[in-house]
Amino acid sequence: MKATVAWWDLAGTGHTVESLRAYLRDEAVDRFSRIEGLRLKFWIADAAARRWGAVLLWESAAAAARPLPPRAAELIGRPPVQHTVFDVEAVVEGAYAEAALAGRGALWQTGGLAPEGDASRA
Repeated sequence: MKATVAWWDLAGTGHTVESLRAYLRDEAVDRFSRIEGLRLKFWIADAAARRWGAVLLWESAAAAARPLPPRAAELIGRPPVQHTVFDVEAVVEGAYAEAALAGRGALWQTGGLAPEGDASRA
């Protein structure tokens, strides 16, 4: 397995964490849910520091090496300031109350969109 971490510095780009939520809502969540070999992707942000990024967990080195659509870089206007691929040493899932990860995060909490089949998060 491989993990990828990408970070953008949004200063001077005209974008904020809030403005990039439209990208998640309108295209990214759906597009990345169909990528072969991608086990998990979560977008991360630090609004105060004007940073936006993602962490991706891949089934294999081959899956992690496939080029991804450069849409985030196109929107932001530059490539990430950091893009690193790591070997995954171990994976574990802890004890949790809610099994599904899809539909969790600030996008849904701010009313950005409801996950498929769950109008309660709208």
